[in-house]
Amino acid sequence: MHGITILEPVTGTRFIRTVALAVIGLVATAEDADAEAFPLNTPVLVTDVRRAIGDAGTDGTLARSLGAIADQASPIVIVVRVAEGEDQPGTETNVIGGVAGGAYTGMQALLAAEAQLGVRPRILGCPGLDSQAVTTALVVIAKKLRGFVYAACRAEDGIAIAPDDAAALLYRGEFGDRELMLIYPDFTGFEGHAVAAAMGTRARIDEEVGWHKTLSNFAVNNVTGISKDVFFDIRDPSTAAALLNDGDVTTLVRMNGYRFWGNRTCSDEPLFAFESAVRTSHALQDSIADGLAWAVDKPITQGLVRDIEETINAFFRSHVAAGRLIGGRAWFDPALNSAANLAAGQVVIDYDFTPCAPAESITLNQRITDRYYGSIAA
Repeated sequence: MHGITILEPVTGTRFIRTVALAVIGLVATAEDADAEAFPLNTPVLVTDVRRAIGDAGTDGTLARSLGAIADQASPIVIVVRVAEGEDQPGTETNVIGGVAGGAYTGMQALLAAEAQLGVRPRILGCPGLDSQAVTTALVVIAKKLRGFVYAACRAEDGIAIAPDDAAALLYRGEFGDRELMLIYPDFTGFEGHAVAAAMGTRARIDEEVGWHKTLSNFAVNNVTGISKDVFFDIRDPSTAAALLNDGDVTTLVRMNGYRFWGNRTCSDEPLFAFESAVRTSHALQDSIADGLAWAVDKPITQGLVRDIEETINAFFRSHVAAGRLIGGRAWFDPALNSAANLAAGQVVIDYDFTPCAPAESITLNQRITDRYYGSIAA
């Protein structure tokens, strides 16, 4: 070519959009549901929860779970309806699901939601159906989706609801997963009410406050009672509620309305003991990875590395300013990026972050003194 060619290289930082975490993944039964609205073993996108209840029938767990969610918020819900079995093990098998004819069934269908519907479920639960086997399987799904599971505490057989505090604490020992929060006891109304309300409340907190706020101490709507007595006193560390919290079980209390009380997951790693730490990690992982898609396959240059670093650091600064993070930083470590690795197309960027821990324990030092009598004498 004889003349001038104009190229338009694009450099600089890019905006990272935070992924949506307030998306519920609900697995439920409903033999009399509208089969067109809720086909079996198929992820269904629900954008109007109240309206969807009209197609959910009255049998099974679907309608009442949607109702409890709608009482708290109006989130996006991915519903997977499964068939009831001839007995409890049969229903359990249907809920867990698998692969049939190249298609996912049961809770496994949640894995297909993003590809089919463009939305990834993050708040997962099977209210009223979450036996130990079901909860264990759902946690596996949560790890793949970077989601979080809410489930009830069960008895020693893993099926019946835990009869007391001791059984609930014993059940907690069956898990070591950071993606799981166990709840004991239940709200009155129906089995699984607390789990469904937790899913709706979690979505509401995400929308109104953010994923950095835990489920605990947030008023729950349309609840009239707790299924079992749990002694609670905010000033007393030796109550049943405190004992459950110390054992990583979230309980239910009545204090200016009904509330979930507890911040802990079932993690065997102390760094992810708090629900907020886990969900912050999920938000950062997916947001940063999605936000750096533009950098993949770009020529490796100093400019590219600088742009990646600054893109992540700008993302961190925005969340620190919004109060969602305490801090975070990304950097390029030469020790992890040898010339041979860079020549092979491999770039390593490190980053760290500090999530917001909940003020789980506040100590007040009360002292008696006569010093204020001085104002009378004056």
